[in-house]
Amino acid sequence: MADAVVVGSGPNGLAAAVILARAGLRVDVYEAEDTIGGGCRTAQLTLPGFQHDVCAGAHPMAVASPFFRAFDLPAHGVQLLAPQVSYAHPLDGGVAGLAWRDLDHTVDGLGRDGKSWGRLFGPLVRGWENLVDLVMSDLRQLPISPGDLVRMNVGTEVRFARRLLEQATPLWNLRFREEIAPALLTGVAAHAIRPPRGFAGAGVAMLLGTLGHVRGWPVPRGGSQAIIDALAADLKDHGGKIITGHRVDAIDDFDDVRAVLLDLAPAEVRRIAENRLPAGYNAALHRFRYGGAACKVDFALSGPVPWQARGCERAGTLHLIGTRAEAMAAEKAVAQGRHAERPYVLAIQPGVVDPSRAPAGSHTFYTYAHVPNGSSEDISRAVIAQVERFAPGFRDLILATSVRTAATMPVHNANYVGGDISAGAMTLRQTVFRPVPRWNPYRTPLPGVYLCSAATPPGPGVHGMNGLHAARHALRREFGILTDPLELLRTGSHV
Repeated sequence: MADAVVVGSGPNGLAAAVILARAGLRVDVYEAEDTIGGGCRTAQLTLPGFQHDVCAGAHPMAVASPFFRAFDLPAHGVQLLAPQVSYAHPLDGGVAGLAWRDLDHTVDGLGRDGKSWGRLFGPLVRGWENLVDLVMSDLRQLPISPGDLVRMNVGTEVRFARRLLEQATPLWNLRFREEIAPALLTGVAAHAIRPPRGFAGAGVAMLLGTLGHVRGWPVPRGGSQAIIDALAADLKDHGGKIITGHRVDAIDDFDDVRAVLLDLAPAEVRRIAENRLPAGYNAALHRFRYGGAACKVDFALSGPVPWQARGCERAGTLHLIGTRAEAMAAEKAVAQGRHAERPYVLAIQPGVVDPSRAPAGSHTFYTYAHVPNGSSEDISRAVIAQVERFAPGFRDLILATSVRTAATMPVHNANYVGGDISAGAMTLRQTVFRPVPRWNPYRTPLPGVYLCSAATPPGPGVHGMNGLHAARHALRREFGILTDPLELLRTGSHV
């Protein structure tokens, strides 16, 4: 019999399972789908030979998070390929903002706003590890000891807070004088699928923007599935098991297991455990809000995208929306439950660094557009129009498309309620208090049952930290194992 069970095989579920197995526990992972990975899978969605990332495509946090830094993906055979340009933001007229991995190069390309960009990100880039440790914490306790806090340079944290206040308020336009730099920053903020001028968007922009100038926004050779396969292999090497095609319908199935970790959205937790949850906790999960959604459109192309603006051909990720004002209008429409006429489109062209994704001379092209939660609308025409706007001739390259509307997202991943790929609206309250206002957001009222999905702190992304925090609590409370999970990852041995 297993000592611990993990329900769900996304990055967080597998991160938790790896830590538990390395602690010497017998671990079983249950996955409802026939393939593991959750939002970090790769499949042939269009034509044979074209490998598409099903959801997550670029991975700045996979090279930066404490979990993956300790796990060491390259040592597990994962090649993370970082494009020269982390992300690009084209505007009408054949110009674009380019966020190079090299901060100085980026500054040089932003004209009168270059120095302002350098002052915005320079201090954060220099202190990026402190920044990541803070943002990837459980948002309850300092990731370092008070003594270390006194000795270390806390300037990174203070500067981060100041930049949040600036970019989340009407002050956000004071730093820049032209259009390109503010549009470039807003494109990153919109990853939160919220109006960019807000604390969630500002936090995302500062974190991901910083990482773009540190280790870049890499894509794994062969697809995001490589990250999942590395975690799964490590789990099996330490005695763990993965059972696919098994949808868990009742928490009662694991009454004899000492620890159960759920890599599930609150709606799924209620589905399998509502009959056991205390009324107050169940009601709190019911009040959990889901946010804006994504319509995913993948393309098989006969050649590279013909970007009009120079430099976009070197970017791994692009944000296709236009000016800061256009991004604000589009995201406001989605927040109000409306489709934007010109939607925000996030695009990834992995072939810039990874030719293995498509047959020779061909390319895969990844896009998703922000839409209202639960939308059943196929907006591929609007997506194509946005790409064509900045890359005339794009339509002529399309060999095949694959569309997943927001309404169909949960069919492939039940955690994406209504197509919300963030597993919960990224409001200020729900960024800190995910999924309910509790000091320990991972432990549920049910004995031995913990949450480890993106609906817990620190939120969405392929970083494994939700799983790490939940596993730490389970190890200490259920098994009396006090070893730091990061130390388990670094040593690779049982306690």
